[in-house]
Amino acid sequence: MTDNPNEVTVDNSLLILIDHQPWVAFGVHSIDPSLLSNNLEGLASSAKALDVPVILTTVGAEAGRLKDPLMRAVADVFPDKTPIDRTSTNAWTDIREAVEATGRKTLLMAGLWTEVCLAQTAISALADGYRVFFVSDCSGGLTVESHEDAKRRLVQVGATPINWVGVVCEWAPHPTSATRSTRRSCRTAPA
Repeated sequence: MTDNPNEVTVDNSLLILIDHQPWVAFGVHSIDPSLLSNNLEGLASSAKALDVPVILTTVGAEAGRLKDPLMRAVADVFPDKTPIDRTSTNAWTDIREAVEATGRKTLLMAGLWTEVCLAQTAISALADGYRVFFVSDCSGGLTVESHEDAKRRLVQVGATPINWVGVVCEWAPHPTSATRSTRRSCRTAPA
């Protein structure tokens, strides 16, 4: 255990990355694609370096003629991690068991599309008693308006907005903290 006073720590949180897939991302217009990719790589790399458990999901990755695996920004960080693939827009039913197995009640979620898969999954987790933070700059909507509408909706039902740098600084609040010195080297920005 660490002596981290923050709400989100490496010991109490779980990162859930929802449907970060190239064909899903193709429709995202609320954030620049390169910025989304860089933010995702920074968050994923930091979670891995700090030993924060991660759940990955895809939607219909193998269902049609077009294969839609994870974006490289995520897949390259977790090459041996198999995402939970599903057909429903709400990932909660498919990931609930994996979430429960971690014993963690603070969930950090990011996903595509903010207004659909992320919102539905986060709202379901909140209804089941979890604390949900949504990582807005690692998420994207079909339009800026739909992304912003979803963020407001999530806040209204009790989720907390945060960005990826904020997450990393909650996990390891000081460069010389025990969290950073006892875990693998934490790279807080993609190369």
